[in-house]
Amino acid sequence: MQIPFRQHKGYDPLGDCGKGRCPICARNNALFRIKNTLEKEEFTSDAVSPFVGRFGYPNINVGILAPPEQKDDAWLYDAPKFWANSQFEIPKIVDFRSSLLNSRYNINIKKRVKLLELSQDIAMSSKPVDVDIQLHEKPKFRLNLDSHMAPTGPNAKLKKAQITENPKIHTKVYKVFDDIDLKANEAVNYLYENNFDENFLSRILSVGTLGLKKDRKLVPTRWSITATDDIIGKKLINEIKDFSEMSSCSSFFGSYLGNYYLVLMFPEIWSYELFETYAPSNWDFSKPLKYTTDYESYSGRKDYAENTVGGYYTVRLGILEKLREIRKQASVLALRFITDEYSMPLGVWVTREAARKAMSIKPIEFSSKELMLEYARKLIKRKFGYNVDYLLNPSKLLKNIRQQAKLEKFI
Repeated sequence: MQIPFRQHKGYDPLGDCGKGRCPICARNNALFRIKNTLEKEEFTSDAVSPFVGRFGYPNINVGILAPPEQKDDAWLYDAPKFWANSQFEIPKIVDFRSSLLNSRYNINIKKRVKLLELSQDIAMSSKPVDVDIQLHEKPKFRLNLDSHMAPTGPNAKLKKAQITENPKIHTKVYKVFDDIDLKANEAVNYLYENNFDENFLSRILSVGTLGLKKDRKLVPTRWSITATDDIIGKKLINEIKDFSEMSSCSSFFGSYLGNYYLVLMFPEIWSYELFETYAPSNWDFSKPLKYTTDYESYSGRKDYAENTVGGYYTVRLGILEKLREIRKQASVLALRFITDEYSMPLGVWVTREAARKAMSIKPIEFSSKELMLEYARKLIKRKFGYNVDYLLNPSKLLKNIRQQAKLEKFI
């Protein structure tokens, strides 16, 4: 679902601006702070991550994301999980990301050049890497927003780059990089089980460091993020299918950055459905609310979730992690409510972490699905002023639960 972008309406000392929470002001502050550094075509910095574009595929831009000057806390510029755990608000995240310079070069997805090797070292390093950068031109400031990826700032064409220290690459990362007979999905799951987070995994997947030798190639960052969530999710689904069904209905509710999730778990075999809807505070209730939705049955999906796109896989991952933790399987209906608090798109990492926050809160248990659905109606009416039946009525998951013939009927 595309998130509406709220325009700045001027300084309000009693509103977001006066409280230091305005994302538009954060962008302008970042420009003011780094404008002098943008006058240089050569600089030394701490490269935090590669960035692989998708336009022009298979000849695409590969960038090195780095602040235009060295920073002791450079790792914070690409740390979504830490941002969420620390409850960072939108302006602080925008401040970090708008300060990242994207020094980019163009390359075919299967070509191997020294600049690509440098990008791979940066991707695989557990901490930012010191690098000397020379540009063809002075960078121009802009804030690039995307519903899939975290924002990026200025960009310029890269002339030359050189790493000036040894990258800190974990032995387990070296192991999967050196193993040219290990499939990419096996490498991703191996590292995930060894506590490497999705942000790290998606970036090393994007620069062609994983998989069989003949299959290794550049993958646009936008695609590698979803691929990583999907790879991990599919493995977790196979695990939870061996668990028994939940004994009762359970409801989870939580949020992050204006993205609220109500997750309803039913004591059935695995299935999953996601609804996303924009919940503005000034909605005209005479108009129907819009939503997007995707669904998968026990047998899974065979195609991409075209409606809820990357968010489908991030939310599914957060839910599956909880089911594995409690060693149960369930049919899961997830409802996302996007409020005006989410004033600009920051990427699907937000939906992953918001879902995880919802799943970390102690659930409310119910003796029947009717009681849980009634609770959902009252909660959403009280929280957002909406009748949630506009999401519940078209639900394929709820329809299947109602119509499913139980074994007990035949005994």
